[in-house]
Amino acid sequence: MSHSNIKHCGGSARRVLVALAALAGMAGTASAATPGIIGNTGGGGTFNLVASQGFSSQPDGAQVYSWGYGCVATSAATYRPEAFNTGIGFCPTMQLPGPTLIVTENATTPVNVTLLNNLPKGAGNTSIVFSGQTVTATGCTQGLLAMEAAPGTTCTYSFIPKKPGTYAYYSGSQPDLQIEMGMYGALVVLPSTVPAGCVALGTHLGAGEEYRLAASAYDHPATCYDREYLFQFGEMDPKIHAAAEAQVKAIATCTGTNATTGQPCPTQLFVPTEPYHPAYYLINGRSMPDDMDADYAPNYPAQPYNGNPHMHPLDQVLIRVIGQGRWEHPFHEHANHVRILARDGNLMLAQNLVGTETTPRLAGLMMFTTDTFPGQAFDGIFYWSGKGLNWDIYGHTPGNAGNPPCSPDANGYFTTQSSPAAVAPAFSATGTHALSNAATASLNYGEWCADHNHPLEAGPVGRVGAGGPATLPDPLVATNGLWYNGTPYLGPDAVVRSRGPTPLPVGGALQNPLPESGIAFMWHSHNEREITTNDVFPGGMLMMMLVDPPVWYIDETL
Repeated sequence: MSHSNIKHCGGSARRVLVALAALAGMAGTASAATPGIIGNTGGGGTFNLVASQGFSSQPDGAQVYSWGYGCVATSAATYRPEAFNTGIGFCPTMQLPGPTLIVTENATTPVNVTLLNNLPKGAGNTSIVFSGQTVTATGCTQGLLAMEAAPGTTCTYSFIPKKPGTYAYYSGSQPDLQIEMGMYGALVVLPSTVPAGCVALGTHLGAGEEYRLAASAYDHPATCYDREYLFQFGEMDPKIHAAAEAQVKAIATCTGTNATTGQPCPTQLFVPTEPYHPAYYLINGRSMPDDMDADYAPNYPAQPYNGNPHMHPLDQVLIRVIGQGRWEHPFHEHANHVRILARDGNLMLAQNLVGTETTPRLAGLMMFTTDTFPGQAFDGIFYWSGKGLNWDIYGHTPGNAGNPPCSPDANGYFTTQSSPAAVAPAFSATGTHALSNAATASLNYGEWCADHNHPLEAGPVGRVGAGGPATLPDPLVATNGLWYNGTPYLGPDAVVRSRGPTPLPVGGALQNPLPESGIAFMWHSHNEREITTNDVFPGGMLMMMLVDPPVWYIDETL
């Protein structure tokens, strides 16, 4: 399933990481999940949203006039995962993208979304279209494409979600303008039951259970997962936004007739949306490097969701992706293929059973570059293993003190299925970085045993033995990166094992404990202009995927 891991671990990924290290920060300080708000009863319940104006922030310093969905001021939003309930999560009256709505299939109570139209004077009606749902609307005005909320009024949309999956929601009113201005969001429908055969998180790697929404993405045992992330891809043409802002101000300040032209004051916006020339390419409403800051970071009050996936080796990571703009975005997830599970909630299954099987197998593609189309969503599974690198990702050599064993399981990895078995790391119930089984945990859990004791460097600076498939430059020359630490190895003391003393104080304030080291990969659009911000590289639709060793607790709230 791996593709060209050697290329991805070195070369461009490493050079970009060194350049971005000061922006990316340390492990555990810039992570992501699928935070959102839930209804109040029975897997469905009530969501009170408002369409409002505001500003979104871009890395070049621009504050771009935008519209978006948010929570009405009186909402008592309940956040998922629950960790975001502790004063971290918030739901402003305008955010980009809109609040992620989290519901359950076949909910015992309908999902009721009441939308208040608080867009500026002249913007006209607005609405919400829920992809893949059978919706009834009450208290609304009939629009061309959807039932709408007139200015200052509400419209209530009701439905019972019938299938799990990830879905888009967006404005069905003047969509060429309103979606461009930021009026879109995500609906996540969770399965109502856990499929037989799903392994509860905690028996695998033991970390992060509170940062996934369910044990499986669908009602199928092959869709079980350990961690999850939601990415909404879009683009933004600031000229359209500036034109809308200028017209909104003109309508708000004009009385009777225009003092310059003598013409009657305008009463509605007329904003051309062509020609279309985006300058910003967004993941969850942010551009790189802003997308690598934490969820709910206070410096992005209208852009609460980030894009910066963390994982441990062998974690089954569910990726939820929605194309929210008007362009297709070819996106490359370095370090492995993505196995596509479903599109728009439609699970891809083989038509025929094989042998004694009672459940159809998955039939989705394994994609090197995932394709994201306007309005379409997909769910996929990604994992990182280190298999095929031909070097020991933990920096072991026979000469290392306390060199741990690596006993392959049936798939060749050191896991609880090995003999003798590995001990999966587990963390304290209080959600701290402290291991609850630190004395017995296998620090190289998930290692590909065929590469055990194979060093990467042929001419090392530290204690790594001679030999190996590559000779690296002196790693002390490339020490930038407080998370990366200039080492290609995972785990406690990996810095010391790979290069001896570090210029940073071991375990100091600017370095992770233990000391800690991980490996980073770029995830980015394969359309080169989409990894710029206002034509400046790096930026745009680019983020870092961070692989942490099993003993590192990934706290998604930091």
